[in-house]
Amino acid sequence: MDLFGRSLTKETDLSPAEFTGIVELAAQLRAERRTGREIRRLEGRTVALLFEKTSTRTRSAFEVAAYHQGAHVSYVRPGDSQLGDKESFRDTARVLGRMYDGIAYRGAEQAAVEALAADAGVPVWNALTDAWHPTQMLADALTISDHTKRPVSEVSICYLGDTRNNVANSLLVTGSLLGWDVRLAGPSALWPDPAVRELAARLAERSGARVLVTERVDAATRGAQFVYTDVWVSMGEPPERWAGRIEQLLPYQVTTDVLEATGNPAEKVLHCQPAMHDRGTAIGRELHARYGLDALEITDEVFESPASIVFDQAENRMHAIKALMVATLTEL
Repeated sequence: MDLFGRSLTKETDLSPAEFTGIVELAAQLRAERRTGREIRRLEGRTVALLFEKTSTRTRSAFEVAAYHQGAHVSYVRPGDSQLGDKESFRDTARVLGRMYDGIAYRGAEQAAVEALAADAGVPVWNALTDAWHPTQMLADALTISDHTKRPVSEVSICYLGDTRNNVANSLLVTGSLLGWDVRLAGPSALWPDPAVRELAARLAERSGARVLVTERVDAATRGAQFVYTDVWVSMGEPPERWAGRIEQLLPYQVTTDVLEATGNPAEKVLHCQPAMHDRGTAIGRELHARYGLDALEITDEVFESPASIVFDQAENRMHAIKALMVATLTEL
């Protein structure tokens, strides 16, 4: 695997072997860390976190991973730079590329991270856009490999809910790239863009993946090893949209009945978080007051159950991002 100097703007920037190579490196680096054998491969490197959207897991994962490996990080929060306001992405890329060894970008537009990657002259990593979430997929693949003994071609995973968001797009394409049995279930009005489905179909032809996008929960969940969901409502959206979205998606809530319908007593549950699973947040209390619901995309009973591996998944963000930085900033 030779990824030195490469950027990751979306999952298809990697071949299947390169993708799994990063996942395997993540497992190796995690083992080194846990046994006190970690080698600081990024001593003297500098990394910019150029974030136009706030973050808990992604920011923490990049910062801690860099610290473990000896790199220094600058966090450029929303409003801290001239990006897109007084200075173009191209000019920003050419400035930061002369100061930093790598740049992580988190924002709305996929074109922005691709513009940075085109002109920075150093690796640029997509830390989330509205279209794709590749660092999440690396972490998810690591988590899945931890919890199955089956070969990658026999992994079966279903995603329930809003299937047109970045996580659903990325899961569909990643599963198709790697040869999984990947199913998405949600209302047809919220299905992935046709271009995303066409890309997944082309990748599946090469890998042997099985791909299903359906409105039927039973068809998606039957026999699945992993059940995945994500938030239904972006908290940047106006409240008047919430009621319609919740009505559309309530049949796709991950409940104990959904897990039982898989027919797999060892199924596991994934969620990239944050999760609307209880009334423990201001938003959760507001949703309960308005709609009488204790949870949205996943019930608290499932989120806190033995089937849930969501915190393994969250930790693995750090290990996967560490592997990505090591693979692209060093000559392995």
